[in-house]
Amino acid sequence: KLPLFFSSSCSYAVSSTIEPFYKGGKVQISKDEKFIFCTCGTRVNVLQIVTGKIVHSIEQDDQEDITSFALSLDDEILVTASKALLLKQWDWKQAQCTRSWRAIHNVPIASMTFDPTATLLATGGCDGTIKLWDVVKQYCTHNLKGSSGVVHLVEFHPDISLLQLFSSASDCGIRMWDLRSSQCLCVLQSHYSPVTSLAFTPDGASMVSSGRDKICTVWDLKSRTARRTVPVYEAVESVVLLPEDEDFSEIGVKTKEIHFITAGSKGICVLRVWDASSARCVFAQTLPSPPSAGGSEEGGEEYGDPRSLTYCLPLPSSLRLATVTAEHNILLYQLPSFTTQQQFVGFNDEVLDVKFLGKGDTHIVVATNSSQLKVFDLATSSCKILYGHTDTVLSLDVFKKGSLFVSCAKDKSVRVWRQDPDSGQVSCVAQGCSHANAVGSITCSRMKESFVVSGSQDCTIKVWDLPETIPETDGDMFQLTARVTEKAHDKDVNSVAVSPNDKLLVSGSQDRLAKLWSLGAPGADLALLGVFRGHRRGVWCVQFSPMDQVLASSSADGSVKLWSLHDFSCLKTFEGHDASVLKLIFVSRGTQLLTSGSDGLVKLWTIKTNECVKTLDAHQDKVWGLHATRKDDRVVTASADSNITVWTDVTEVEQAEEQAKQEDQILKKQELSNLLHEKKYLKALGLAISLDQPHTVLKVIKAIRQGEDGAKQLEKTVLKLRQDQKESMLRYCAVWNTNARSCLDAQAVIQVMLTHLSPEELLQYQGARAHLEGLIPYTERHMQRIGRLLQASMFLDYMWQKMRVTGAPASALLFTRALV
Repeated sequence: KLPLFFSSSCSYAVSSTIEPFYKGGKVQISKDEKFIFCTCGTRVNVLQIVTGKIVHSIEQDDQEDITSFALSLDDEILVTASKALLLKQWDWKQAQCTRSWRAIHNVPIASMTFDPTATLLATGGCDGTIKLWDVVKQYCTHNLKGSSGVVHLVEFHPDISLLQLFSSASDCGIRMWDLRSSQCLCVLQSHYSPVTSLAFTPDGASMVSSGRDKICTVWDLKSRTARRTVPVYEAVESVVLLPEDEDFSEIGVKTKEIHFITAGSKGICVLRVWDASSARCVFAQTLPSPPSAGGSEEGGEEYGDPRSLTYCLPLPSSLRLATVTAEHNILLYQLPSFTTQQQFVGFNDEVLDVKFLGKGDTHIVVATNSSQLKVFDLATSSCKILYGHTDTVLSLDVFKKGSLFVSCAKDKSVRVWRQDPDSGQVSCVAQGCSHANAVGSITCSRMKESFVVSGSQDCTIKVWDLPETIPETDGDMFQLTARVTEKAHDKDVNSVAVSPNDKLLVSGSQDRLAKLWSLGAPGADLALLGVFRGHRRGVWCVQFSPMDQVLASSSADGSVKLWSLHDFSCLKTFEGHDASVLKLIFVSRGTQLLTSGSDGLVKLWTIKTNECVKTLDAHQDKVWGLHATRKDDRVVTASADSNITVWTDVTEVEQAEEQAKQEDQILKKQELSNLLHEKKYLKALGLAISLDQPHTVLKVIKAIRQGEDGAKQLEKTVLKLRQDQKESMLRYCAVWNTNARSCLDAQAVIQVMLTHLSPEELLQYQGARAHLEGLIPYTERHMQRIGRLLQASMFLDYMWQKMRVTGAPASALLFTRALV
């Protein structure tokens, strides 16, 4: 039995999508620790932590970018500020704006926060002013001036009885404001670059500030002096205090003094714990450095490094920590072990390839426009980022069992990766580096995990043999050596594919050719068997059929061709894409093709009929990635628009629904026939309207009018209909009135409605005005026709009377009378 997913009348439904939800800016976590709030252009997206899905998307009506937002500490109120200088208050659970007002600031708002009671909202503007708003009584309470430059940080003191606000602007000072007097109590000077974050101790007596000047300062808020300056040797973006009542001895916390976590520009040591009293680092969490980074920590200290951190947020109830990277990834760590619990990718950039991964195709591995690979768990959208390549990864392929996969990149290397089926951890277990240019295509052996073939921009194909025993971890990485190197084409090799029996290889190139090679026995060179000529532009993708002695190729000329492996002739050409066809795969056991193009479309073709039976339109840019599961029950597409879409077959469900619908229609038609026979016209009319069959409704109307006392019976029946049924009747009448055969029935129904319904009632019906306007011209035409018939009959009657008076011959009189 062929999978229904690719039957000739198949239907698709999007089962899940991985799309950009965070493109930089503020991130906040709800107090109940269930949701992450983050900005994405004109939207604030609400991400559910458990599922990794976007559950709400708060979007500005004016399509202006959101500059800042704040969620109240009780998780009830969300306020956003946009470039249009508007503040909007939202019921975020319903995605409804409950109030909007002018921000009074002359320039956009850069920062905002709520006080602990969720009553006061502080907004810091790019004009150096701070305004406080009473969100309950809805008015501005304070206008604080004195800051220099952009106010990028505002924080309330945790003890609301003190009514103190802290702010920092471009002048690098921390201002302490007394909200009773609206005066600046003091300016705390310690930093020589902008202050990035503030963290208060639970008793409110001390505060830790961080800056990009590579220091953190511990402040005594009672004396308003700096107690200690801690050099942390990195530009710090965020500081978080460790909870005092928890045991953190396993990470070196030995005393009850203030300990804080720093997150900043260091790309290798990403999180570090400091003892404020001794200014000493007691714990440093490390990540493995890419092989080509030279092992130097200095390489990760540049501000803006992709692995540097921009935010660090505590989740005290679950004893977790959330960090945000410069690459827009959100990671959740479990304390005190600092183990990665979840990771969400906020922005993928251009997606270049995607493949299903895992024993049950539970994961996907994605190559984006970066040197890192990303492995997503489809159930939770949680992601693991794989470091290894040093330049953009261009292509991927997966071995038959699904746990071993390969990648190639612009760094001229190929890598083999293994996913642990139990833990889901992925390790690089082998690599090879002997190409002279970027490696743009790669493919695996189909029968066993025995070799890999790569195609490069250096116009060569290389065959890499894998060892019989592949290492389990990256600590024992195997160095691959190319068994065969063949100069295959005159231009870039865009695609390579291995036949299902591992004996043949096909390559497609920018030189408009596809070539068939014999892989031969291990150790043997490649032997050219044939050349496929016919494409007018470069060949983007080549694939062997899983069942027949044919292969398919797609090209920048917008066509897909099917070739015979026996005589290398072109068997079929599929044309339907308006631009380059970038990827193709055989599905439904080789009876159909799926193709994706730079027009953003994915098309399904039936090979036997050359017919495009389905077009999927879910992307706005080039669809580089296309792959199906081993069971052909799901397809994943990935595009340059940063979106990844997983499609599921719903053909069987829809066929069952259609069959049930047809059976129901048959039963209703039989019931309708019985009702007409029994002269139960009201039920018959209601049933015919529910079936939405105007012709059947007309038959019922005719039957009523032809019955005994038809006019009264029609009037009685129509008036008993529900309003929605009368709306349908009016719609049907507008159509019936266009035909002379049914216009009398339409006019009879309209007469009943116009007689018993007021104009106000009629105009309340859906589309009533348009239907009534459509009735007028045809009704006028019918009246003119009746008028002409009446005139003709009166003329004949006149002639008959005159002929009788003048004594016309009997035969003429009889003929005239017959006409009358």
